[in-house]
Amino acid sequence: MNNGLKILLWPFSVLFGLITSIRNKLYDWNFLKETKFELHTIGVGNLSVGGAGKTPLVEYLIRLLQNENYRIATLSRGYKRKTKGFVIASDTSTAADIGDEPLIFKSKYNVTVAVDASRVNGMKQLMALQTEMPQVVLLDDVFQHRQIKCGLSILVTDFNKLYFNDRLLPYGTLRENPAGMNRADIVVISKTPENISAVEMRQVTKDIKPLAHQRVYYSFLKYGELYSASNPSDKLDTLNDLFRYTVVSFAGIANAEPMTNYLKEYAANAKHLPFADHYEFTIKDLQDIEAYYQTLGGGSKIMVTTEKDLMRLKSPELWDFVKGMNLYILPVEISFKDKEEEFNQLILKYVRTNRIYHQKYSGQNQQL
Repeated sequence: MNNGLKILLWPFSVLFGLITSIRNKLYDWNFLKETKFELHTIGVGNLSVGGAGKTPLVEYLIRLLQNENYRIATLSRGYKRKTKGFVIASDTSTAADIGDEPLIFKSKYNVTVAVDASRVNGMKQLMALQTEMPQVVLLDDVFQHRQIKCGLSILVTDFNKLYFNDRLLPYGTLRENPAGMNRADIVVISKTPENISAVEMRQVTKDIKPLAHQRVYYSFLKYGELYSASNPSDKLDTLNDLFRYTVVSFAGIANAEPMTNYLKEYAANAKHLPFADHYEFTIKDLQDIEAYYQTLGGGSKIMVTTEKDLMRLKSPELWDFVKGMNLYILPVEISFKDKEEEFNQLILKYVRTNRIYHQKYSGQNQQL
């Protein structure tokens, strides 16, 4: 961004910051209502727009809670879906029905997946389920949606773009003032370099200035084995096989750099075709990708995309074409640098106690 554009955008950032600060104060002073629910609610969000790594963290929480046999539901707005109001995902739901990220949760895990622009209404609908009312609801991308008061709030921030080094929209990517982090119970630093030292982590924690009740954890992305989009049982061993291949990757995600760096490290050659976040692919796009792929001569080659993109590629009008592509999917999970068991126990302690106990003893009453 050039200096002239920065100067032009700065006043709008100041105005945006003023508006969001006033809104937050109205909630803090109880002029605007926050709704609390008896169900255990864990909110995952971030202060910036896009690409912080919330989805892999929600998946981590699903797996953690499933191992403890809790009935789980996820609730989000279902970004870019074509439907309106409250929708519960079915086995035939598409990204157009519920959004690509909720479809990942439905496709990979046996949990209730719901979407609703009104999180409060969505919670009421989930609580009204007669036979499968969840015990724990994971609310995705909910940090700025203060109409609902989560029992436990997790803020995710990208190590490569920490919120305290960012600026408010439109000058930067922050949705609200950095002081909003005070509402979090847990701060998860995502996409941490695997070779980071303990000294570096202590310095970042110091820069965050966590409050007495807040805990800070460091996570990194862990990629799984590539599997065929048309035949998931067909897999490639990254360490032993990928070095033989030329890879053409494409992705409609906010930040594809970690994925592309990973592929460049292991593949013989790697090219990347970028698309906008949550991009809705067309047949023409896929034909162009296929045509580019075919221009790369010699040797073994594959195409690679993400699980999030796969959800959109499974739309009825695209899937027949996709199945004919030599396309592999690169799954991603998160792992913690250290203190993973401490993080797990903090989550489990919350869901094992009732909400009143949690509010009284966890330090949440100190938030703001």
